[in-house]
Amino acid sequence: EAQLVESGGGLVQAGGSLRLSCAAPEFDFGDYAIGWFRQAPGKEREAISCISAGGTSTGYADSVKDRFTISSDNAKRTVYLQMNSLRPEDTAVYTCAAEIWGCPGGRLLLEYDYWGQGTQVTVSS
Repeated sequence: EAQLVESGGGLVQAGGSLRLSCAAPEFDFGDYAIGWFRQAPGKEREAISCISAGGTSTGYADSVKDRFTISSDNAKRTVYLQMNSLRPEDTAVYTCAAEIWGCPGGRLLLEYDYWGQGTQVTVSS
C-alpha cells in the first residue's frame, strides 16, 4: 500500500516553532491533496490544514490559522507544515493523509484514503 511518512515532531517550548514533513513519494501532487490532522489524548481527530491537488487551494482550521503554514515541494513529493507560535494545546500526534482530488477549495475534511503513522508534537508551557 502507498505510504506517507511524517517527520519533524518533537518537544518544543511554548512560543517555539517546528516544521513537520510528510513524504509521499508514490503520490502525484497533481492529482492528490494532502491533509494534516492531529489527535490529542482523549480527543477526536482534528483536520487542521490541507493543500489541494496542484497546490491551488489551502485550508486551515481556526485553531491554527495565522500560526501554521502548509506548503508542498512537488519535486520531492513532500508536504510541509510550518508551525509557529506553538501552544501547549497544540500537543498531539500529527498525521498526514492523501486523498485524490481532496481539499476542495481548501475545505477541511476527515475522509482521506491513505494515512501516515503520525509524529508526536509536545509543547511545554
